[in-house]
Amino acid sequence: MGRFVIPYRLYENEGDHIVFLNGVQQSMAMWQSFISRFSHQYRIVLFDFPNQGKGRILSGSHSVTLDEQVEILWQVLKATRVTRDLTLCAASWGGVIAVAFASKYPHAVKRLMLASLGSKANEKMIETIKRGFEINMENMENRKEIADTLINSFGGNLPMSVRQKIINQFCTMSEENLRSFYEHGLSVMSTKEISNVVHLENIKAKTTLINGQNDTIIDLEDIKFLASQIPNCKIKIIKNVGHFLHLEREEVLDSYQEILSDNN
Repeated sequence: MGRFVIPYRLYENEGDHIVFLNGVQQSMAMWQSFISRFSHQYRIVLFDFPNQGKGRILSGSHSVTLDEQVEILWQVLKATRVTRDLTLCAASWGGVIAVAFASKYPHAVKRLMLASLGSKANEKMIETIKRGFEINMENMENRKEIADTLINSFGGNLPMSVRQKIINQFCTMSEENLRSFYEHGLSVMSTKEISNVVHLENIKAKTTLINGQNDTIIDLEDIKFLASQIPNCKIKIIKNVGHFLHLEREEVLDSYQEILSDNN
């Protein structure tokens, strides 16, 4: 689409449609356990934004605006013929894109499941981003230090296998993707609240904010505030997990099953 190449994967089924939105610098591979659990019940679409996975920028700026990301989602829905009872399931920054989309196209979305989303960056997140900016990226050891900084800050509950994948990702990341990661960090620090850039009151979808009890970069009071800004919104706090939820414990998928089964 335009200046981007967007890879996607479609799991055909007669059930309702679920489209998954990745977090920053995560690819569609992060949803593997969801596919194993839900692909026999639902028609599922995965895709990578530019600077994620195999998503590419063909021309123009190496940064991608929120409006462009919303338009990418719209084009993916058109390409995959998503029309019936759409659920957007998002993680972290993907949730910002999801609420922006649901605000712009309120009648296109039936349900929002937004994991690890707050209305603004808390002090821990800002501190982590600033520490990352201080690290020189010229060699692989420094890239490993960036990954270690992120993991130690808000990925302490991740299994060792997932931690190693994150470290490997940073060590092999292209200069463009690394630059995008840093620019995203600057954007997070400069944005006061989601409500500054998204008309949350326009959202008509049934919304659930799903957060880990041990998440160090999203405060509970902030989650409550965000929920108060979105009509028809509930909060689900999951014990014994942090920011990465299902990547930390696969049993978290039981909570997603409950949300998907709730027709009230």
